[in-house]
This record gives sequence, structure tokens and C-alpha cells, in this order.
Amino acid sequence: MKIGDKLKEINFLLDNGENLSTKDLVGKKLIIYFYPKDDTPGCTKEAIEFSELLNEFKKLNTNIIGVSKDSVEKHKKFIQKYNLKINLASDEDLSICKHFN
Repeated sequence: MKIGDKLKEINFLLDNGENLSTKDLVGKKLIIYFYPKDDTPGCTKEAIEFSELLNEFKKLNTNIIGVSKDSVEKHKKFIQKYNLKINLASDEDLSICKHFN
């Protein structure tokens, strides 16, 4: 998959326990970024920077979803610890990652 390609249907299990489908995002731009684990230095910096710029992305009709194999509960703690504003999706079975292989 490359930048600009249309996504097949993907369901994201978000940090708040809700499911979000790519169908829910039709007409919007989407940044999906993958990272190995919550609360590691590089991943934390990336999540904080995306959170700080979230309003700018919203003005551009763009959603941001960070994806790792961490659980929803772990994502909740990570979000609270750093006051993150972006959504994080749990991909424990790596089904989302497989869409991008």
C-alpha cells in the first residue's frame, strides 16, 4: 500500500473501547502510524507531537490513529500519563498490520 491508496475496510478498536471503521471516515484524510509499544521514548515523543498538532490536522479534515499491539487498557494509561489527544488503536492480533504488508 502506498500514500494515496484507498483503504479496504479496517476496524480499529480504540483506546475508549469503541470500534471505528474506515467506513466512518469516508471523505476524510487519515494518518495511521504504527509503533511497537506504548511508553517508549520514540513512540511517546511521536504521540505527544501528533497530539500537540491535532487542531492543525483537524483543520485539514485529517484524523490520526496510532496503532500498536498493546491492549486498550495499556493505551488508556499511556494517554492519561501524557495527556494525549489522539486515538490509539489496539492491534493485539496484528490484523491491522496485515493490511499494510
